[in-house]
Amino acid sequence: MLNRRHIRVKVMQSIYAMHQHQGESLDKEEKFLFQSIDNMHDLYLLILSALIEIREKELEYLELASKKHLATKEERNPSKKFTENRVLKLLSNSNSLIDAIDSRSITNWKRNDDIILFLLEAIKASSLYLEYMSSPENSFNEDKDFIADLFTEVIAPNEKLYDYLEEHKLTWLDDLPSVNTLILKQLKKFRATDDDFLISKLYKDIDDKEYVKSLFRKTILNETELSKEYLDKTPNWDSDRIAEIDTIILKMAICELLKFPSIPVKVTINEYLEIAKEYSTPKSSIFINGILDNLIKEFEKDNRLNKAGRGLL
Repeated sequence: MLNRRHIRVKVMQSIYAMHQHQGESLDKEEKFLFQSIDNMHDLYLLILSALIEIREKELEYLELASKKHLATKEERNPSKKFTENRVLKLLSNSNSLIDAIDSRSITNWKRNDDIILFLLEAIKASSLYLEYMSSPENSFNEDKDFIADLFTEVIAPNEKLYDYLEEHKLTWLDDLPSVNTLILKQLKKFRATDDDFLISKLYKDIDDKEYVKSLFRKTILNETELSKEYLDKTPNWDSDRIAEIDTIILKMAICELLKFPSIPVKVTINEYLEIAKEYSTPKSSIFINGILDNLIKEFEKDNRLNKAGRGLL
């Protein structure tokens, strides 16, 4: 679930927060960093649980409608194609998913069912839903394609859901694109023979978790040393004119270049330039690229780039 770029962004944000909260201990900030990463997994489970709750709400609605005193023929015998959708049922009946949701106490929708009702209303008003419900086809592939398209076009971009996530936990907005991409990929990979849902791991492997801690600690503990590497390479810029995010990105990139031998130079450069484009000023990536390009030439000349191994990415 968590790729290396996302790890770098999380570390960058934690270092920035530590600068803002001067006096906070390294251990405390590191704990917040890992908590922020754990929250990403909670978001993943929360979005999946929304799919389960949407089906549950429709089941409740159909049950209540059928028991109305003056229920219509359609209400007494409604189409259950949506609630019988094989992908939704697989998610609802997945013991591993339900256990994960329970273990992390993901109860948001129980306390905010208005969001689920709003999503359900948007779903039933969509052309995707109307076409699906009127189609005579009844296959697993149709069910899967419908849920994947519904997630892409109706659920994931829903403003009401977005506003709720932003209000509940601001850091989730950075995580949402990655989480939605992962969920969509998993929905598309469902097979008719699947009998459970495979929950994505938070970290690819133990090395990734160690990388979080190492990058954070090595950058923080060597900030003075790392800043000396680039300060005399910016003759046209006073140090206090450089955006704080840019200085953090530079320190992290230099830290990787010098203290992470198994990460290729090209990977480090590309990753931090992309982060600068997304999180800093419009000209930051050009500024950072120029500095790093000069530093790499200097490091190579002085034999300070000791790269080895297959790489961590």
